[in-house]
Amino acid sequence: MPFQKGNKLSKGRPAGAVNRSTEQMKLSIARATNSVLDDLPKMLEEMKKKDPRSAIDLVIKLLEYNLPKQSRVEMRAEIDQRIHQISVNINKSGSDGDKH
Repeated sequence: MPFQKGNKLSKGRPAGAVNRSTEQMKLSIARATNSVLDDLPKMLEEMKKKDPRSAIDLVIKLLEYNLPKQSRVEMRAEIDQRIHQISVNINKSGSDGDKH
């Protein structure tokens, strides 16, 4: 029997509530991640000794979660700087004053 609008027998799950299996899965993933993060410094040291290039690649990938990536911005502009008029005034003055 399909759900009928206006059914008052059950209100259903409240908004924002998580079902149990989803909650258990998230908890399991969090536990596994935390155990790896605890051992991460030791693991990186071992990786640096065996394969430094892979260790650097891993660190670069992990940095993306610590430092936000900068987005690229492209700017285009036209600069219009023209000299419209130049005025030069030359005043000659002699050593005996202003006699013209």
